[in-house]
Amino acid sequence: MQHLELCQFESNSKKGHYESYFLRANHPSKSQAFWIRYTIFSPEGYENKTIGEIWAMYCDGDSNQVIAVQEDFPFSQCHFSTNEYAFKIGGSVLTKGSLSGSSKLNKHSISWNLNYSGDESPVLLFPEKLYSTRLPKAKSLVTTPNTVFDGSIIIDGKQLKIDQWQGSENHNWGRKHTDEYAWGQVAGFDNRPDAFLECSTARIKVGPIWSPWMTLAVLVIDGEKYNFNSVLCSMKASARYDYFNWDFKTKNKQEELVVNIHAPKEHFAGLTYKNPPKGQHTCLNSKIGSCEVKLTDKFGKVTVIKTKNRAAFEILTDASNHGIKIQNNA
Repeated sequence: MQHLELCQFESNSKKGHYESYFLRANHPSKSQAFWIRYTIFSPEGYENKTIGEIWAMYCDGDSNQVIAVQEDFPFSQCHFSTNEYAFKIGGSVLTKGSLSGSSKLNKHSISWNLNYSGDESPVLLFPEKLYSTRLPKAKSLVTTPNTVFDGSIIIDGKQLKIDQWQGSENHNWGRKHTDEYAWGQVAGFDNRPDAFLECSTARIKVGPIWSPWMTLAVLVIDGEKYNFNSVLCSMKASARYDYFNWDFKTKNKQEELVVNIHAPKEHFAGLTYKNPPKGQHTCLNSKIGSCEVKLTDKFGKVTVIKTKNRAAFEILTDASNHGIKIQNNA
């Protein structure tokens, strides 16, 4: 699976590209989470305008506090090396097992000094063969699920100790963002700390034509992966989402999976995602959603796992009637 982790970025390409490595984690019991992303962005046709981006977000559900920041740096201040797993954007650094840095926006600032570890095998949202095809233009995988983080984060001058927060290490890249999607991830459920869920409902636009909605999911329990991500399976799934709620039901040849993810409006940040071809999308982003999963196996055994506030939940949209403030208006 090593070839899936190779850096796809071409600094001298005119085709347009984005490449992100992001890490996220939740407090073991409180409604608190962080998300940190190291990104290279190159607009199509303007390779000389390539930049590095440092994103960070902190969520506190008890106080309904969501702080998101994003800072840009010229490409001359960036270094991306997947062979060494070493990434530097401005003064922010990510290496395997550690990350440090800072980002600011408006009157907010977030800085971090963290170590993390994990030895679970990667989770691929798509069937492996699709990672080498032209479509989808946006690829993603969880390079290390159920990672454990220690260290500290400083939010607007206030230091927060990170002690055994559970989360993930992730990689995504492409020449174009998926046009519309709901995305979710849970690293450790309240009643099953070992379980991991990665899922998405999405559609893309090919020229003027929209694709059918497709729902993909991978659930890991006790080290066993339940895959609901074949092309046929994803197209047969039933799904419905709005800005703050998402339900889907899907089946493979042996199992059935039913999932609900929810987060209140107050637990989202609105973020602008620039698109390499042109334009931009709005990402409604929360890392403290609730999630309930019901898995029915081939023997009819039903397993229900839940979390109150450990679900990452994102909606990518071009609509503007969601009522959420955009933190980084382009």
